[in-house]
Amino acid sequence: MSLSTMLEVRGLAHRYGTHTAVAELSFTVNSDELVCIVGPSGCGKSTMLRCVAGLIKPSSGAVTLHGDPVDGVPGDLAVVFQDYSRSLFPWLSVRGNVEFPLRTRVPGRSARRARALEALSWVGLSDAAGKYPWQLSGGMQQRVSIARALACQPALLLMDEPFASVDAQTRGELEDLLLRVRREHGSTVLLVTHDIDESVYLGDRVLVLSGSPASIVADLTVDLPAERDQITTRSAARFVELRTEVARLLHNKRPAEPVAPVQTDEQRAAERFLAAEREEARQQTTEAAERQ
Repeated sequence: MSLSTMLEVRGLAHRYGTHTAVAELSFTVNSDELVCIVGPSGCGKSTMLRCVAGLIKPSSGAVTLHGDPVDGVPGDLAVVFQDYSRSLFPWLSVRGNVEFPLRTRVPGRSARRARALEALSWVGLSDAAGKYPWQLSGGMQQRVSIARALACQPALLLMDEPFASVDAQTRGELEDLLLRVRREHGSTVLLVTHDIDESVYLGDRVLVLSGSPASIVADLTVDLPAERDQITTRSAARFVELRTEVARLLHNKRPAEPVAPVQTDEQRAAERFLAAEREEARQQTTEAAERQ
């Protein structure tokens, strides 16, 4: 695996008015790596990914792809979003959806069609090329979204919680699909998720984010075998250790130190009076019990 740096993020921060969504993020992604970013809901993961994709301009910091500054969406970058139902055009066929972003990348209609059909074969949807998105299940629609991204042959594939909107069984199938396609085509992937187990199962590394505003808590290497499956890998002792460490990092929040209330002289005097009354009542009870 190449260790050359594909993506570098330095001091990335983004604010919406007075609200800071992302605070001083710095990390790299090497060529052929699959890096997962996991963090609590609302911590700024999607904002960070949109800054990396060039969809929004960060308030400060820098993003470089192949050493070149990202200013606008790079031509060799593709994004797979969570909401597949909104990212696909319902009036275009499956093949038409995959072909759509190729209009400015691949000259010639026949070449675009061949590229689209090839990408659909990668995700197991060759037989669905002539159907429309609304005729497919949610999992199949997300496969179309992945095929559309892969058809562009991106240097870097960004995925924003891509499997969050499907059922558990389909999610596992799509995770394995991503691992297979990535292995066969040497893709470099940066994937955002809030699912701890998914981050460990898919990633070569896991970047753990804090709560909002997001900052990096840890950069963990996932030293699991490259060949993974949903049963053997997830039941392995090392998988359990890693997912436990990620969970600890996500939830290890020190409670705030208790602050002693500030009392006035009148409050302190009242407390002393009540304490004296309680002591007198206790003594009277004790004496009454002894007389009996």
